[in-house]
Amino acid sequence: MTAVTTASPGSVPGSPALRYVHLGFGADAVDYEEAWQEQRRVHAARFADEIPDTCLMLEHPPVYTAGRRTADSERPLDGTPVVDVDRGGKITWHGPGQLVGYPILKLPRPVDVIAHVRRLEEALLRTCAEFGVETTRVEGRSGVWVLGDPVDQRAALGGLKLDFDPRLEDEEFDARLNGPEYAPSNAGQRREDRKLAAIGVRIAKGVTMHGFSLNCNPDNTWFDRIVPCGIRDAGVTSLSEELGRDVPISEVLPVVERHLRDVLESSVPLPRAI
Repeated sequence: MTAVTTASPGSVPGSPALRYVHLGFGADAVDYEEAWQEQRRVHAARFADEIPDTCLMLEHPPVYTAGRRTADSERPLDGTPVVDVDRGGKITWHGPGQLVGYPILKLPRPVDVIAHVRRLEEALLRTCAEFGVETTRVEGRSGVWVLGDPVDQRAALGGLKLDFDPRLEDEEFDARLNGPEYAPSNAGQRREDRKLAAIGVRIAKGVTMHGFSLNCNPDNTWFDRIVPCGIRDAGVTSLSEELGRDVPISEVLPVVERHLRDVLESSVPLPRAI
């Protein structure tokens, strides 16, 4: 693994620039466990204030990773190996054509996890918009989404049906993820929503780990073996699928870095309100 380090210009005066480290892409894609070890090393250095905030950017060979809350029923049925990790969320896939970013940032205490997730989402929303893909947040779910098309609402014919709030049965619904910037939870008023970018984080000793994955031009059939992120009523998409053309990581990488830098360096993280 040969890392290439770049410092971002235009940082907030008085604060160190966000540092990007390119761990490897394409033929130099980095095995997940090797990248995980590097995350831990960088995390320790950031906690000790030996380095500035750092974002590891990379691509992985095909791998499934399972967060702490992954159920056995959500794992591959064919015995495909899965790496269990210490982030939040459930199972997902990483592999060729997917841009992965691990921002390792020191946050003020008490830590506001949701604010951190929203900052990552904002950078990815801006990236997708620059490529001409309309995305949004969805109430109760992390990540960046393409909403399904509206479904015509027709009166039911006969019988009695009581439609309770579907969020009550949704194990992945996080009530903290709400507000005017979120699209309403899909209760059948839309066709299947499609996740374009996933987010799963861990914060230890006030320093973030793990991060985001943005589907550029992957083979999304890899997701067919699992229940991605534990969400059964939504699909997965990519920039290439939405735009109808090949969108390689090399085209997306500088755009993500620019928007991530702008968001992280222009918004001052605040302690969680208590």
